[in-house]
Amino acid sequence: MRPPFFWEADLDPSSRDAAPVLRFLLTPAAALYGAVVAGKIRTATPDRVTVPVVCVGNISMGGTGKTPVVQNILSRLGALGVRAASLSRGYGGREAGPLRIDEAAHTAKDVGDEPLMLAQTHEAWIARDRAAGARAMMQAGVEMIVMDDGHQNPSLHKDLSLIVVDAAAPFGNGFIFPKGPLREPVKDGLARADAILLAGDGAMPEPVAASGKPVSRFRLRPQSPVPAGPLLAFAGIGRPIKFFDALKSSGGDVRDGVSFDDHHPYSDADLRHLRGLAAHLNARLITTEKDFARLPARARDDILTFPVQAVFENADAVDGLLKALLEARRP
Repeated sequence: MRPPFFWEADLDPSSRDAAPVLRFLLTPAAALYGAVVAGKIRTATPDRVTVPVVCVGNISMGGTGKTPVVQNILSRLGALGVRAASLSRGYGGREAGPLRIDEAAHTAKDVGDEPLMLAQTHEAWIARDRAAGARAMMQAGVEMIVMDDGHQNPSLHKDLSLIVVDAAAPFGNGFIFPKGPLREPVKDGLARADAILLAGDGAMPEPVAASGKPVSRFRLRPQSPVPAGPLLAFAGIGRPIKFFDALKSSGGDVRDGVSFDDHHPYSDADLRHLRGLAAHLNARLITTEKDFARLPARARDDILTFPVQAVFENADAVDGLLKALLEARRP
């Protein structure tokens, strides 16, 4: 879905843009959603596995940079000699798992776009039942599990819970879904975190500072220069504008940007429309790695990508969290 405009922060609550009447009508649904999430977390008995589980989650819906963080952590664990793999729900895919992703055999329609993207560089698994997925991974020899999302999923015990917060748009209008972008109250979500990973250059949000939890800041950096020449950017992610701005700030000649809903499945009609716009602008098409994973293989040859990576200001702090977890789990 595309986030409604009234989810944004810094709107006058009484203005038309803030949709006060709609927000009022959505209040019962938000209360029900929040109660269901809180009830599941409160009453669940999480399954435990004998390998460490790191969860990289968030409190707000939409793109916060979780997947690049997961890639970064997997690389760090690999450098420590640990066989680590990601575990995702496989949102948008038809396979239920547990399943180890084969990049050559599976598509985004099978396993979801984010897991397929992770599988391009690291071992990646999906399972709608996270506990069953963790047990299958452990039996296959995985030594450490990194969950991509799942902070509100209480089915599997987490040994280390990391919350990703976008400094530029931390918690939207402060309301719970569908009245706002929050999956649960901010205070509750931060209370269950072991550390907070703050994305971007914005000021530290007050709830993060008040939480007393360790904070490590990171930024998404391009892995290669922006392709030269006129570009038509398109994206179906949580906040497409972040991708368009990143291209421009990196020197890209972006003639226009086309936004789609998050996890949008690109059709032949979509691609004809995009190619028509690109031809009109005499530009080349460019998109995110996540969007590229959802494109039909036959349609990828003339479409560029702009891969990014998470770069931490204090990488030693992140390494310290991982090493402490490994030391604690040694027999």
